[in-house]
Amino acid sequence: MVVIRVAPSILAADFGRLRDELASCEAAGCDFIHLDVMDGHFVPNISFGPKIAADIVRLTRLPVEAHLMVKCPARFVQAFADAGVWGITFHAESECPHEALFEAEARGLKIGLALKPATPVSAIEDHIEGLDLVLVMTVEPGFAGQDFMPGPLDKVAELAETKHNRGLDLLVAVDGGVNLETGPLCVQAGADFLAVGSAFFKARDRKEFVRLLREKRIA
Repeated sequence: MVVIRVAPSILAADFGRLRDELASCEAAGCDFIHLDVMDGHFVPNISFGPKIAADIVRLTRLPVEAHLMVKCPARFVQAFADAGVWGITFHAESECPHEALFEAEARGLKIGLALKPATPVSAIEDHIEGLDLVLVMTVEPGFAGQDFMPGPLDKVAELAETKHNRGLDLLVAVDGGVNLETGPLCVQAGADFLAVGSAFFKARDRKEFVRLLREKRIA
C-alpha cells in the first residue's frame, strides 16, 4: 500500500498565529511542513527567507522541506542548511541547478528538483537517479490559490513508472491547487507526496481533511 505524505504549505497559514498553525499541522497528522520560498526574480512574488525558515524549524517537530523558487538556488543552500531544513527542492529551470544539488547533498540535505507545468521529465534525466524527491507543479509557480492544472499529471504517471522500473527511492510530489477533489487524481496518477496550501488551512476539521486526502479514491 502506498503511503501518502501530506505537507501543508505554510505560505497559506495565518502568520499572526504561526505557532498555533504549526501545532495544528502536527495535530492533523501531517508529515512535513512545506516552505514556498520566492525571490521576486524567478517568480513575480516574494515570500520569506532563511530567518523565517529557522523560526519554523524551531516551532515544529515536523521535518521542514523548502521549495526554492529562486533564480540562483546555489547561493541559498548554506543559509537554509543552517536554518535546519530537512531538504531543499530546486527548480530545473533555475540557473545551475546541478551546482545547487551538489551543495545541498554535500551538507547532508535531502534533495529534489521541481518542474513547472510545461517542463518535461526529460529535463531532469541526468539527475533523477540521485534525487530524493521530484516535485511536479500543477500551477504556475509564484502565487497561492491558483486553479489546478490536470495536464502535468501525465508527468506524475511518467515519474511513478520510472520510479518503479528503476527501483528508485524517490518521492513523487505534486504542488498546486491540491484539495479533496484534485488530490485523489494526483494519487491515482502515482503521486505519494502532496503539498497542500489553502485547502488545508481553510478546512474546518484539518485532521479529517488529511484523513480524507489520504484515503479518498477515484471511483
